[in-house]
Amino acid sequence: MTTAAGSPWTERWQRFSAASVRGFHVYANWLVGITWRRFVVLSVLLLIGTAILQELPPFRWKYTEVVSSSPKLSVPRPPAPPAMPRPPREPGVRIETTPREGGKGGVQISIDENGVRITPQRKGAAAGAEAAASAASAAASAAAEGEPRPVVDIHLPPGSTSETVREAVEEARRTIRESIEQAREDAREAAQDAADAAREAAEAARAEAGLAELEPHRRTREVRLGEALPQLALLWILASAVIKITYKRQIQAEAQAAQAVETAEAEALKRQVVEARMAAMQAQVEPHFLFNTLASIDHLIEVDPKRASQMQKNLIALLRASMPTMREASGNGGSSGLRDLGRELSVIRPYLEILKVRMEERLSTDINVPEGLVSAEFPPMMLQTLVENAIKHGLEPKPEGGHLAVKAEIVHGKLAVSVSDTGLGFGRAATAGTGVGLANIRERLQLLYGPKAGLTIAENPGGGTRATITVPYKPVEGAHA
Repeated sequence: MTTAAGSPWTERWQRFSAASVRGFHVYANWLVGITWRRFVVLSVLLLIGTAILQELPPFRWKYTEVVSSSPKLSVPRPPAPPAMPRPPREPGVRIETTPREGGKGGVQISIDENGVRITPQRKGAAAGAEAAASAASAAASAAAEGEPRPVVDIHLPPGSTSETVREAVEEARRTIRESIEQAREDAREAAQDAADAAREAAEAARAEAGLAELEPHRRTREVRLGEALPQLALLWILASAVIKITYKRQIQAEAQAAQAVETAEAEALKRQVVEARMAAMQAQVEPHFLFNTLASIDHLIEVDPKRASQMQKNLIALLRASMPTMREASGNGGSSGLRDLGRELSVIRPYLEILKVRMEERLSTDINVPEGLVSAEFPPMMLQTLVENAIKHGLEPKPEGGHLAVKAEIVHGKLAVSVSDTGLGFGRAATAGTGVGLANIRERLQLLYGPKAGLTIAENPGGGTRATITVPYKPVEGAHA
């Protein structure tokens, strides 16, 4: 059940993967195919394009919104007014009389909310101890109450009356109450001033924060989605450069291999075509040459039977020398068919003898080939083609005829076979051909030997044309003698 349900997704994923791989190879091949200069130009254009696109919709747009309420702003809270000072407690009154000189002690009178205390005073150490104890008791009482209590000390001179004491006490109390009332009034005024200052600070803060009655307003916002486009373009360019560098060698190697295969196939096909042409040339005996030769033999039989017999023997020798070449060409499927120079001469000699009979005194020949070069390797039918061209386009059209020479020699370690005539000159006769034969010779030499062989056509110093075939010198074992 799981496989059946997941099968469509698997197929889609496989198709997507295959398409991605194909796209990657196509893009990589395109990168390898362009030059670095074009790559740099396209990269700069890509950066410029992304810089322009990030400022255009849909990568950037603006919209306006209406703000109907003011934002919540934090306003500093006004400072709290200072606490009202606690009214001071009503002070107690302590009256102390000075002892007389007669030895009697004085009296200490304390008046407070607890009542009136009268303490007699004694002289000496006892009096000091009692005073210290009284002071300690008063301090302890004040500490227990949690607040030191003010005490007003009134010292009366000796002999003061009670009326004087009362008036002093009342005067002290009145002074204390007035001081307390004044302190309370000052505290209230300070608190009112602090409250007014806090209120003014709060109002100033509200004014600065704009918390006054605000009207609704419009606000424009801008959205940007293309800010990362230039960075993405730069990453793409760097990745493409890496692909171009790393993938280039593989693509070039594959291309070179494919090109080598195509070149080899083309060379093989070309070789087959050329060999087929040469095989056709080897198997071909020109009809007009054969017919003219047979007609000449028939005519000489009646006029000069001896010359007719000689001409017939030369024709038989020509056909006998040509037949093995035709059999070899058909048997090896048009291969190179390299032979020795002696076999080529066995075809050239009877051919020239027949022509000498036909042209009579208008043709003279000379074959100068050293015995040691007869066994040298030489491609078939090339020498015969040069001889035929010299007769047909050089000597035969000339009324007085001329001389034809075949020569073989070693030049700079290579075999050079030349055919020279004293005819009209290269391309000057009315019977000048199309040059197909010479083109075939050059093409076949290139296939067989490459740049090591060649065909040259030049003016003959004695008049006419000199054609020379140069091939690497290589003796052939079991060559024809």
